[in-house]
Amino acid sequence: MFLADERLISLIFEYCRDRLVLDPVPLDYSRDKATLDRALDGAITAAGNDPDQVMDVFSRVLAPAVVSCDSPRFLAFIPAAPTKAALLFDMVVSCSSMQGTSWLEAAGAVAAENQALRVIADAAGLPPEAGGCFVSGGSAGNLSALMVARETGRHRLGDAAPGRLRIAVSDQAHSSISKALSVLGVDALVVPTHEHRLTGPDLQAALRADPQPGNVVGVVATAGTTNAGIVDDLDGVGQVARERGMWFHVDGAYGGAALFAPSARHRFAGIERVDSLVVDPHKWLFAPFDCASLLYRNPNLARAVHTQEASYLDVIHTDAPDEWNPSDYAYHLTRRARGLPLWFSMAVHGLDAYRDAIETGLSVAREAASLIAARPGLSLVRPPDLSIVLFRRDGWTEADYDGWSQRLLADQIGFVTPTKWEGETVARLAFLHPETSLEIVEEILATMA
Repeated sequence: MFLADERLISLIFEYCRDRLVLDPVPLDYSRDKATLDRALDGAITAAGNDPDQVMDVFSRVLAPAVVSCDSPRFLAFIPAAPTKAALLFDMVVSCSSMQGTSWLEAAGAVAAENQALRVIADAAGLPPEAGGCFVSGGSAGNLSALMVARETGRHRLGDAAPGRLRIAVSDQAHSSISKALSVLGVDALVVPTHEHRLTGPDLQAALRADPQPGNVVGVVATAGTTNAGIVDDLDGVGQVARERGMWFHVDGAYGGAALFAPSARHRFAGIERVDSLVVDPHKWLFAPFDCASLLYRNPNLARAVHTQEASYLDVIHTDAPDEWNPSDYAYHLTRRARGLPLWFSMAVHGLDAYRDAIETGLSVAREAASLIAARPGLSLVRPPDLSIVLFRRDGWTEADYDGWSQRLLADQIGFVTPTKWEGETVARLAFLHPETSLEIVEEILATMA
């Protein structure tokens, strides 16, 4: 009924081969809805269509209407630059219908994924018993980790637990944190920061001033804020959390990859104190979407919260010490083996290549900051901690930045979007792709004259 003939297989492989050898990857840009509606008219019918015709619509109209986040000129939001090895192996995972829900079903995939997780755990200085799983993204990882924080705190407080617990968060925390707390029915103790960085003294002061600090069961710190790349005082925050018996979660979705870079490792002092940690390989560890690593210091606490009980699932839950079910460590059940492309790429390229690629992004960010500081009419908002550079053009309004951003994309010079800093619209460059050169930066800056 759904058999793929040799012609269909060749058609898809030919497109993938052509896409993989693009050098450089073009930016492309969005299209208007009317154009896309016309192209899609009649695409899905009762009888189906010739695959050549369907592929023509995709390659000629739909694919070019997606801005390529793996282009070295994509400097907005958080880019992605998956290695060719990771992309190719993602095809293997898909072609094999390879899932990674339990040890019973997917021991080979789970073992390889856990080896990749161990690499990240080691970079963070976590103990040998630490572990977790790969989830779809930082939002899913944060929600899963904070669910464990809530239940662990509730268990610790026992009968003294209030109806609604609280978790301390920075006023700079990622939006997914507030969404997760809302879903979990947990309130936030918002801690004001100085210089946009949560510190141990900030947290301590907020708890001392709070009339009910005892129901604050956890704290979230950020290892690389998405807007500016700022790393919180992980050591100080972690120490306060330990003293007060609070769960210490670190959202390192974007910045955590810089753990592998010797030039930035000092910024993460104290990360070894975490109870849970999220790092997204689909960001700065060069894996395809969608791949986020979720790690726990004590995975048993997560398993007690997330294991799903059902008669048909009894067979996957055994007392065998070496068996590991990824479904036990997040709110998911069925999951694809999304960590395998990262594992394959790390195994093929080696960790030195990852270190060098991350250092390249950090280096270009520092050099770009120097260029901006020396250029008339431009000024840095702040020196970069990691690989995000915020800067302003003297005299520009929000409309100026928006128009400039649109022109850059239309001319295929770069995809750069503005952001807000203390209420002011400013420009933002996010460096991640190891092939983003200083020449590209200079070309972008020249358009601001």
